[in-house]
Amino acid sequence: MKFRTIALLGVLCAASAFGQSTQPSNASAALELRATQAFNNGEYAVALPLLQKLAGTLKDQPDRLAMVQEQIRVTVKNLPPQVASADPAVTSLGSTAAVPLPAPGAPTGADRVPHPAPKAGEVLEMTIKDLGNFDFDAEHGSPIPDDVKRLSGTQIRLHGFMIPLDQANEITQFALVPSLFACCYGQPPQLQHTIVIACPTGKAIKYFADEIVVEGKLNVEVKKDDGFIVSIFNVDASSVKPAAK
Repeated sequence: MKFRTIALLGVLCAASAFGQSTQPSNASAALELRATQAFNNGEYAVALPLLQKLAGTLKDQPDRLAMVQEQIRVTVKNLPPQVASADPAVTSLGSTAAVPLPAPGAPTGADRVPHPAPKAGEVLEMTIKDLGNFDFDAEHGSPIPDDVKRLSGTQIRLHGFMIPLDQANEITQFALVPSLFACCYGQPPQLQHTIVIACPTGKAIKYFADEIVVEGKLNVEVKKDDGFIVSIFNVDASSVKPAAK
């Protein structure tokens, strides 16, 4: 199936529609719109009270509440320390502590740590951001570090979240990303943090809303479609299963 980078990121943002069965009221929708606008514009001092108010209206909608809680945590993280410490609401976020922030990636640029050469028969296990621990220009292309290229052909095990690329049911191809929350709110993953997964031939799978574990053969190669760079990492999956809770 052909797809472009822009289309892929559009699918990521639309993925929040999966698993949401309850529609907001008009008042809640207006509040959510204003809160999201402030959040996306980086107006964190404005966004925080709006998001906290919105969270109070979503106690019976755990899927939507989880995404708002994630926004609250990102907002708090981006507030100046003196503002965060002065706001008593920041220190009483309650259940938001149950929704972890996406793990920070490994250092990139001059500070990155090269991947060790893979050993024969070894199954590499790492986070998506550790795998893609380098800067990459998705528009014009840029060199992939040699140590990353050497990982091509190895078996790898990755944790992440599923974004279907072909259809919602009987999925044969999907993107694996570090977090759904961030990409649904204006922070789509970088190309080196998006893994294109191909399911085994003839074995379509169902959609998983929660974290999954994918194991398979890694291919490291800049792939293009109509001149657009569409992927760096591809995995021919041998196993796709829910992550242990």
